[in-house]
Amino acid sequence: MSKYELAVIVSAKLEEEERANVVEKVKALIERFNGNLTDVDEWGKKRLAYEIQKMREGYYYFFHFEADTTVPAELESRMRIMDGVIRYLCVKQEA
Repeated sequence: MSKYELAVIVSAKLEEEERANVVEKVKALIERFNGNLTDVDEWGKKRLAYEIQKMREGYYYFFHFEADTTVPAELESRMRIMDGVIRYLCVKQEA
């Protein structure tokens, strides 16, 4: 199993309860593919480097997990269509 970090930017237009639902969906996706979630960092509301979908701000979340090498592709295919997610990036961490 490899270690990964998934960065997710959630729309700032969502209410706090809706953002919490998006975070729970991401956690559930990781666990659904037998990933072991080790940590979730919430950085809060930050200004985006450039405007995305007419938004200038977003909420940043970082999920640290261990999983098989096929899991990031599965996560990204589902994150692409998830409501409330502006951007995402999954990277493998060096040991």
